[in-house]
Amino acid sequence: MAAEQRKLLEQLMGGPQTSRAAQLSLTDPKVCRSFLVGTCPHDLFTNTKQDLGPCPRVHPESLKAEYEALPDAQRRELRFEYDYLRDLSKYIDDCNRRIDAAQRRLEKTPDEIRQTNVLLKAIGDLGETVAAGLAEVEVLGDMGEVARAYEEFFRVRQAQQAKAERERELKALSDTSGPSGHQKLQVCDVCGAYLSRLDNDRRLADHFYGKMHLGYAQMRKTYDAFPKEMRGRARGPPMPSAMDDGPRGGGTGPGDDDRPRGPRRGGGGGGGGGGGYGGAGRGPRGFRGW
Repeated sequence: MAAEQRKLLEQLMGGPQTSRAAQLSLTDPKVCRSFLVGTCPHDLFTNTKQDLGPCPRVHPESLKAEYEALPDAQRRELRFEYDYLRDLSKYIDDCNRRIDAAQRRLEKTPDEIRQTNVLLKAIGDLGETVAAGLAEVEVLGDMGEVARAYEEFFRVRQAQQAKAERERELKALSDTSGPSGHQKLQVCDVCGAYLSRLDNDRRLADHFYGKMHLGYAQMRKTYDAFPKEMRGRARGPPMPSAMDDGPRGGGTGPGDDDRPRGPRRGGGGGGGGGGGYGGAGRGPRGFRGW
């Protein structure tokens, strides 16, 4: 959508935009190389929670057409695909970190684990007290010690009440911590959004066909489509081009020398799995631990 709006703006602006594009070359550092090779990440998430804002580099349609018309050997010499891969891996890695952080927020904290263990031990101890007390009441009854049997039974009733109270506390803790406390939330393993396992198919479809999910699915699929060797090289220092005019870069800011690690997750197709909703290569519905 952003790319279409930009093209329409260029058409409406007419001369100045055309003149500016004519002054630029393919290797000009002001040109977005991610746009030349594929799709600039800044164009994928407009008007979403992950809106990256406008790309700091220009997107001339004429230069994109010129690049696509080059022979394969000349495109390989330019090495723009490595810049595109570095750009993709930067945003995919950022998304992966958000997914990990979101997953940790759904897990129980150390204090919640400690409280759970304390309550479980108390419930176990009280259960043993009740069992032993009931056995003692039976023995005292057989011996005709009615008064003592009554006193022991009273203590058993107190232990049963305490056990029931600890069980209620444990249930309340379980209902307010971890995944159960977050209304059965799961983390989408493609875009990092929270969704509930209680959502109906319509709500799930709204997510899986939403702009943000499809944008990350497209980035992952595009990244995984490149040969593994190229992805490995793209994680290293930028390689000089024989036709380079200046610093490399895609959709990131000018002079950005970010060299992120390659994405850890598999590519998401955006339309496979989970009844036609989830990303390819993910769980049944695109959720971690679904």
